[in-house]
Amino acid sequence: MNINPFDILKNAQKIQEQMGAFQEKLGELRITGSAGGGMAEIDMNGRMDVLAVRISVDAMEDREMLQDLVVAAFNNAMEKVRETVNQEMGSILPGGMQGFPGGIPGMPGSLT
Repeated sequence: MNINPFDILKNAQKIQEQMGAFQEKLGELRITGSAGGGMAEIDMNGRMDVLAVRISVDAMEDREMLQDLVVAAFNNAMEKVRETVNQEMGSILPGGMQGFPGGIPGMPGSLT
């Protein structure tokens, strides 16, 4: 089997360009997690930066419930980001994410 190192380099450069565009796209994503029927909402981007937190007035009456709602909304947003990142990565990698069931180590949304 003949492997042309220039073909490998060409593919590596293409993947590197796609990853750069992907990182930029992650910063532009806006994903909302919510809990308590919308009593607490958290917006994140694809880099898992928290962009906004919204809490309804009704949720402020019970401090412990509010704390639980914020945690649940954060976790909901994180899960949505992971799913979105894995879907987007699958479109870049040949064969999708089959070789990376927990996501690519070190990438946002990765389980490792």
